[in-house]
Amino acid sequence: MTPRILVLPGSNRTGSFNASLAAAASVELAGQGADVNRISLVDYPLPLVDENLKNESGIPENAMKLGRLIAAHDGVFLCCPEYNSSIPPLLKNMIDWVSLINKDGDRPFKPWAGRYVALGSASNGKLGGIRGLYHVRSVMVNVGTQVISEQCAVSGAAEAFEADGRLRDERTSAMLANTCKSLIRHCTMMSTG
Repeated sequence: MTPRILVLPGSNRTGSFNASLAAAASVELAGQGADVNRISLVDYPLPLVDENLKNESGIPENAMKLGRLIAAHDGVFLCCPEYNSSIPPLLKNMIDWVSLINKDGDRPFKPWAGRYVALGSASNGKLGGIRGLYHVRSVMVNVGTQVISEQCAVSGAAEAFEADGRLRDERTSAMLANTCKSLIRHCTMMSTG
């Protein structure tokens, strides 16, 4: 069974380090045998989470599209920017909207439930955005995903990527490879178990 992995950068910024990490993770996952689908949140604009809006007009269509995409994959690799040692608003808003979905038409539907998630971050700082990953991990567990232990933090991100998108530093490259390997292993166990 080939695991299906959705790769999702939590930044829409032009030249985003986390979009670069998402590209590197996609290549690594595909190289390890996964069926990879990388998307950009710029294609799924969402209003800020608002209970009044939800009560008046339901879950936004782009949140439903994302929910269906997430549910169609065995795992998700989230590439998370760090804002003030925490989760950026774009990523948190998407996670929250998808977590509010509880049905698709007449059938019960919880897109995050049981999904395996790997976390990565890229930052110009020395810690590579790792402080924000503690918060992302907590939120993702709370919405019902299984967050794997392995993660990848890329420091000095402005100089971290080769022209072809690969990571320059061997240790960081090995960290990414190990995170991808673990995500694939967990997703494979889920589908065969």
